Amino acid sequence: MRVTRLDVGNLRRFERASLLPGPGINVLTGDNGAGKTSVLEALHLMAYGRSFRGRVRDGLVRAGADSLEVYVEWREEPATAASTAAGPGNQVGRVRRAGLRHSGQQWEGRLDGEDVTHLGDLCAALVVVTVEPGSHALIVGSSEIRRRFIDWGLFHVEPRFLPLWRRYARALKQRNALLKRRTTDSQMDAWEAELAQAGESITQQRQAYVEALQPRLGDLVDALLPAAGRCNLAYQPGWRQDELSLADALLLARDRDLAAGFTTVGPHRADWRIDYSAIPGRSALSRGQAKLSALAALLAQAEHHADVRGDWPVVALDDLASELDQNHQRRVLERLEATPAQVFITGTERPALLTETVKDVALFHVEHGQLQPEGAPPERG
Repeated sequence: MRVTRLDVGNLRRFERASLLPGPGINVLTGDNGAGKTSVLEALHLMAYGRSFRGRVRDGLVRAGADSLEVYVEWREEPATAASTAAGPGNQVGRVRRAGLRHSGQQWEGRLDGEDVTHLGDLCAALVVVTVEPGSHALIVGSSEIRRRFIDWGLFHVEPRFLPLWRRYARALKQRNALLKRRTTDSQMDAWEAELAQAGESITQQRQAYVEALQPRLGDLVDALLPAAGRCNLAYQPGWRQDELSLADALLLARDRDLAAGFTTVGPHRADWRIDYSAIPGRSALSRGQAKLSALAALLAQAEHHADVRGDWPVVALDDLASELDQNHQRRVLERLEATPAQVFITGTERPALLTETVKDVALFHVEHGQLQPEGAPPERG
């Protein structure tokens, strides 16, 4: 996927701004608070329906405006030998267009000229992998963040996953309602059977996904964090799967769940972890090591998506220099340059290492709510 145009309106400091990025690495520079991150937020918003810095209503809409607007054009270019041989000037691939207007309470969306009624349909179109200063939470934060990571990946590569997840969520909601009412009749048996059936299938898909990521993650850790030693990606399903089926686990937990008022076992309690042979547990990771671990996991996810779907996601790196020394920044840039991915990088200044590692870079500068190619004269107010 290669974004060819990004327009934003009333997004944080931007009243109106437009970006025509290059197909490779794009660098956005500017002072702290100038709005560099907001550009990546716009891409993230179109791909996830939310910002990586919070909900839309939490300051994303420009002060005094009713709603923000984001418009993205991109080209889907299958990563095949034929498309590569065609050369960068050849118009290979499908052109997509998406628009979103969001007030923080209500939204309107269009995709390829048609109205969108479900935000998930809009988010399924543009695939963006975002690495930002808070990404270390993927490794050291709550299990919910790690479940979202797996489920987002499956959402884009496994068509059967979303309806299955919805089945499970509905059954879980119904069982929890029965638990709060202290109901243990045939309704409980029926919803537990549905929960167990959907939950076992979700677990199988998640475990297969984790297994598919393992070799890619190992290769990335070797490249980005070699001092950590060998890595192992371990999935924890949310119940003692080696001893019990989910149906049995739900039945055994019923009395405890009645007392608690909610379901304590199942895929909604699942987790995963990265174990390193040279680091004794994730609590021993430095913040920089945690960020590199998260970056490795996210790039492994991007590589898996490219292998399954045939096109690379857009990669967005907010504040690359945050917590990474120059040696590790170089490793990251070299890895990205070796892929066909379109990359967006923000920073207060252009990373000096780009001069050494990358020949063709598109440079942009953000200042006073304006976004321009570097070297262009400032727009008149």
